Amino acid sequence: MKNKLKQIIDFREGQKIKGFFLCIEKHFRFTKKNDKYIDIILRDVTGHIPAKIWSDTKSLESKFDAGDAVAISGNVESYKGKLHLIIIKINKATVQYYGRYGFDPGLIVPKSKKDPQKMYRNIKSVISRINNKYFNNLVKTIFKKNEKKILFYPATVNMHYNYRSGFLEHLTSITEIGIRIYPLYALDKDLVLMGLLLHNIGAIKAINSHYQFDFTTEGRLIGSEVLGKELINRYVNKIHGFPSDLLIKLSHIILSTSNSKKKSNTGPSFPEALLINAIVELDLKIFMMKSTIDADKDVGSFTNVYNIFGLPLLKKDR
Repeated sequence: MKNKLKQIIDFREGQKIKGFFLCIEKHFRFTKKNDKYIDIILRDVTGHIPAKIWSDTKSLESKFDAGDAVAISGNVESYKGKLHLIIIKINKATVQYYGRYGFDPGLIVPKSKKDPQKMYRNIKSVISRINNKYFNNLVKTIFKKNEKKILFYPATVNMHYNYRSGFLEHLTSITEIGIRIYPLYALDKDLVLMGLLLHNIGAIKAINSHYQFDFTTEGRLIGSEVLGKELINRYVNKIHGFPSDLLIKLSHIILSTSNSKKKSNTGPSFPEALLINAIVELDLKIFMMKSTIDADKDVGSFTNVYNIFGLPLLKKDR
C-alpha cells in the first residue's frame, strides 16, 4: 500500500486507488429500492471528495465514524462531471497499525505552510518587547504552560486559519501589523501587544484539535471569549500585585474583539481596544478573501457572488 498511495488532487476517472483520508461526514441513506448505502465526504491536505459505500454496508458501517482517519481502497468514478469515490474497503487508520504502510497524520490534516517553531520564536521576540512586568510575566507564563497547544492548534474551527498551527500564524500576522501601527497613534505598546497575543487565547480551551477540528463542550456552551477571560484570571491570581485596572482593560479587549459573533459583547471602548479589534478584523477579512479567490477554479476574471462577502471578487492573473 505504501508505494501506491494516492492523494485526492491526483484522482482521475477510472483509477483504482489506495490511500489515507479523513472522514469528515458519514450519513446512512436509502435508494429508491430501499437499499441502504453510506454517503461520505473525505478529505486530505489536497482537497475533498464525496464517496459512497454501496455494498457490504452492514459489515463496513461499524469500522469507522465521522472524524476518523481511514484507510481506503476504491475506484474513482465520474457523475455529472464530478469525481467521486466508490469505496471497496475501509478501516479506521492509526499510526500504531498503519504507520508501516505509510500513514502519517500530516497526509490528512491541513497545516500552516510556515514553520511553527520559527513562528513561535518570533512570538517570543514580540513578548520580549513588552516592558510592563505584570503583562510580560502573564504572557510568558501562559505561553510557556500552553506551548504545545499554541504551536499546533488552529485559530478557529471553520473560519480563518482553520488548520494546524493556524493559531500561531494568526498571532504572527496580527502582531506584525500591530508593531507597525501602534506608534502612529501614540498608543500603549504593552497593552496593544498583550491584547493581540491574548485576544483569542480561549481557543485553546474551546477547540478540540484532533484530526477534525471541532468545538469542545466548553467551547459550545460557554464560548472562547469567556473561556479566555477565565484562563487569564487563573494566571493573574498567581501574580502578586497584578493591577486590577490592567486586568479590566485586558478583559475588555478579549470580550470586545470583533471575531466574536456574540452580540452580548460590548464594543471597543478605548483606543488600544479599537486598534486590536480593527487589526483582527482586517486580518480575518484578508485571509477569507484570499482563500475565496484561491479556491475558485472557474473560468473568468471574477469569482461568483456565493461567498462570505456576497461580491464577485477579482482573481489574480493566472
